[in-house]
Amino acid sequence: MQEAIKLSKENIEKQFGWPFGAVVVKDWKVVGKWFNHVIKHNDPTAHAEIQAIRDACKNLNTFDLKWCEIYTSCEPCPMCLWAIFRARIEKIYYANTQKDADEIGFDDGNFYQEFSKPIDQRKIPEVQFMYLEAKKVFDEWKEKIGNVEY
Repeated sequence: MQEAIKLSKENIEKQFGWPFGAVVVKDWKVVGKWFNHVIKHNDPTAHAEIQAIRDACKNLNTFDLKWCEIYTSCEPCPMCLWAIFRARIEKIYYANTQKDADEIGFDDGNFYQEFSKPIDQRKIPEVQFMYLEAKKVFDEWKEKIGNVEY
């Protein structure tokens, strides 16, 4: 956790992004770490947790981070939380809370509320179309031999 907090502080000193850092650990060894690069790369997905996951996947040469843990300087936003689940990380340690982030101007609390609403009540409309065409591709995938499981 000290490393994640150190990265968050370093990030504001370098002005690469906001005060967030994250470290991925496997067997007590750091396998990935990074800080928020949203501002530096003009990339709204370049959160510390996402960057640390990418770094760990590259370093371990895998997309599956089971047996790993993540240490993050703040409770993960919904996007980062989803990425942590998709990476199969087994445990999350965090320092600051979502409320702390809200108090310094980050509106992640609004996203949590938005995702809890039914699809038809969300701010951004979601419209399904071309279902049969897309479903056909999924069916082809299902029948294909040798697929890598996820």
